[in-house]
Amino acid sequence: VYKGLTRIFAEAGEAWVVMIARYPSDFRGLVESILECCGRDQDRDAIALTFLFWYEFKQIITLDKYKETRLQYRDVFGKLVDVMIKHLEYPRPNGADQTDLFDGDREQEEKFREFRHQMGDVLKDCCDVITVTDCLGKAFDLIQKWISTFGPQASDSSVPNWQELEAPLFSMRAMGRMVSPEENVVLRQVIPLIVQIPDHEKLRFQAIMALARYTDWTAQHPEFLQPQLNFVIAGFGHNSKEVVRAAALAFKFFGTDCRKLLANNVTELHSFYESVLDNLPPISQEEITEGVACIISAQELSKTYATFKLYCDPVIKRMMSRANEARTSQDDGPRLAVADYLQLLTIFVQNIQPYVSPQEENPAVKYCQEILPVLSAIAENFTNSVPILERVCRCWRYMVLSYRTAILPLLPNLAQQLASGFENSKQGCFLWATDSVLREFAEGAEFVDESTSRAIFKFFEQQALAFLRIMNDLPPEELPDVIEDFFRLLIDALIYYHQELVFSPVCFHILSASISALTLQQESPLIATLHFLRDFLSYGTDHPNSSNFGNGYNPSQTSRSNPPEIQEAVKQMVVDQKDFLIRRILTGMMFSFPRDCLQDASGVLLTLFEILPQETTNWVKGTINMLPTGSVRTGEAERLMNAVEMKVQGGDFRKVRVLLQDFTTSYRRRNVAPREGLGRLEATRFQFKG
Repeated sequence: VYKGLTRIFAEAGEAWVVMIARYPSDFRGLVESILECCGRDQDRDAIALTFLFWYEFKQIITLDKYKETRLQYRDVFGKLVDVMIKHLEYPRPNGADQTDLFDGDREQEEKFREFRHQMGDVLKDCCDVITVTDCLGKAFDLIQKWISTFGPQASDSSVPNWQELEAPLFSMRAMGRMVSPEENVVLRQVIPLIVQIPDHEKLRFQAIMALARYTDWTAQHPEFLQPQLNFVIAGFGHNSKEVVRAAALAFKFFGTDCRKLLANNVTELHSFYESVLDNLPPISQEEITEGVACIISAQELSKTYATFKLYCDPVIKRMMSRANEARTSQDDGPRLAVADYLQLLTIFVQNIQPYVSPQEENPAVKYCQEILPVLSAIAENFTNSVPILERVCRCWRYMVLSYRTAILPLLPNLAQQLASGFENSKQGCFLWATDSVLREFAEGAEFVDESTSRAIFKFFEQQALAFLRIMNDLPPEELPDVIEDFFRLLIDALIYYHQELVFSPVCFHILSASISALTLQQESPLIATLHFLRDFLSYGTDHPNSSNFGNGYNPSQTSRSNPPEIQEAVKQMVVDQKDFLIRRILTGMMFSFPRDCLQDASGVLLTLFEILPQETTNWVKGTINMLPTGSVRTGEAERLMNAVEMKVQGGDFRKVRVLLQDFTTSYRRRNVAPREGLGRLEATRFQFKG
């Protein structure tokens, strides 16, 4: 009954929310009734029904038009804050075990945790109505009240009524996003209290998480940094895993937001980092590493290399130790540990990006040059470990993305490792890393000379040849990830090296490989392949799918001209493929493509009609005639082709696209792929000799 009443009041409020804003006095009784329902719901069964009303009401009354209504309802939202904080309290345990708050019901505990975050959203709504300072003030008053009432009774072994302190701490954490770094009233008073709370698991966890929410405020108020940092660091020694994980997350935010304030403490923090790293789970290792990496990034340029080396050398030593263990172990544990340490190195590379002029040596690149042989050795010795190879390639990729053209001294060795790694492992992650090199050192890039760009394209051709050999040896079904990475690489190659690629001897074979890849049924590699085909075929038109920004860009021109020789080369390659491309596209649209691929597939058809209208019409007709007997209604194929030919003659290619989309959709609904195969429509195996 109570839940039903709450629903009635809440839905009435939602329906009349605009009327409430316009006539605040007349509808005040309804709003107060909804508030009363929230306050009386001790079991928290019905309160969630009101959340939508409070959100919509807040959205209305925060408009300038309803400023008067907002002022009239300040007291209601103030009481709502009190109600929400009260409902945030953990339940009191009924059994003898005072640590089991939910009597062993883990599902109920998880629901309560999720429910608290929903109530936190309501507190954010209140901040918009009655200001952040007032909402924080209510939490501060409750913290003060608990300290004055129960503080003297608290000890390390017993904290009376800790729920009444934990709830306002959670509310502060929930409202943190709404607080400006310039807030200068409540936080100055409450932060010193938080760092002195008793050592209770739930309280310590919530206090650390609350402090993590206010690191941007702390960056503007450095006098409060050291006590908070000490409090967080002490959390790493706590018995609770939850508290330790919270401390790692908080340290990441302190390192990120207060990096300049902590730059002088980098040496002291190293001993702390070394002491706790091996005791943390992988996700916490990454968080604390990100924190120290951000602090290192705030160092003076002259100290960057030494500090980078100070932190990373021990990580590499640990990694090599686990790598030696992994070579003789049958267990996956050591290999995963190696991958985790590689991830830590990548985090350092991602965050330590000193600004250095092109004429100077980059200290971060200097250190990367030292560790490149180590990473290469790891990749060479673990060619069958996908986690390790992916992490190595991710590290190499971020070396290029972080230091850009400054990485040039490493480029020959890096390219060699990417090429040999891909050939030996057949893993697409090497192509993913190759893509970053291709983009950063493309022709016309700043501080990149022409000979370097040419060498990069030769490197790309080497990777393409390796891919084609792999495609020749293995069917596409065994290479979905490699195919996806390769065609995503090709999309960038078309952008930066379209002329070189179109006239390259490998281009025809790449087009053949893309046709073979269309036999896949996985969405991601198919979309990558179709996107490549759309971009490639667009170079057979006057308007290629490429950015206008690049060498020779003229703002007065609406589009970049596409040389006739490139258009002819693309058309000739398509003609040389005969009807295989059309056959695979239409077969996929009728039988095998996931629905999210159909739009791109029809886009390929559209471009084919634009560049080769007559040939494409004949190919479509031939493919339709190959469909299994009886799968097409009598006269349907003739009507379709007559309509297609009419639209092609009129140059209305978009209507042709619609006609074929409608036909393939209708065919797909009426037919399934025959068990005995597709007959003449069956795909042929890709072959490459090179």
